[in-house]
Amino acid sequence: MRLVRIRAELTAHIKMTLDQYNLPPLDVRIQTRRTRKQVAAHFPNPVVRQTVQLDVDVIDALDDQLRSLESSLTRQAKQHDVTTYQLLKTIPGVGAILALVILYEIGDIERFETVQRFASYARLARGDKESAGKKVGKGKAKMGNAYLKWAFSEVAVMFLRGNPDAHKAVERLRSKHGKGKALSILAHKLGRCVYTMLSKQRPFDQERFMKSFG
Repeated sequence: MRLVRIRAELTAHIKMTLDQYNLPPLDVRIQTRRTRKQVAAHFPNPVVRQTVQLDVDVIDALDDQLRSLESSLTRQAKQHDVTTYQLLKTIPGVGAILALVILYEIGDIERFETVQRFASYARLARGDKESAGKKVGKGKAKMGNAYLKWAFSEVAVMFLRGNPDAHKAVERLRSKHGKGKALSILAHKLGRCVYTMLSKQRPFDQERFMKSFG
């Protein structure tokens, strides 16, 4: 996760540099290694070009490390809990890294008595504070697992790619609540869906999930 974040920061830095020097958008994809080689040439200033090339070189190196690490972790996950791993990957947009993060940060789904407790642990909903079994108020917003919060936020973004039905549903939420809140609601729904999937050992069902939007 740390390496993925560094990679994302470098990609963002290249895009910010474009804006800083009022340059037109790139006509190549930074995410693709083959086309990424052409990125630095987009910057006419030689000093800026050198800085961008350094970003590109580090992204290339990170890609190599991430590919090797992903392969190793995937082999371990398949030995440890192949069923959960494969179930998570049935969610559109969930690849190897996100599946691994969710798998290992959840552990055993049965340790969460209810979907509400799981949502609270994943920082998708603020949990209730209890004393002697009684509700005494709301918990702090930062209680729970920050890694799961990050993972489900990423899943929400990836889930929308090439998913017109999801786009329509989130657009309705955006018009009512704003973009940030709409994505948070989607992440929350996906988190609750994962709880049900793992509890009942069943794959993702797009039709059933979209019904949760009403």
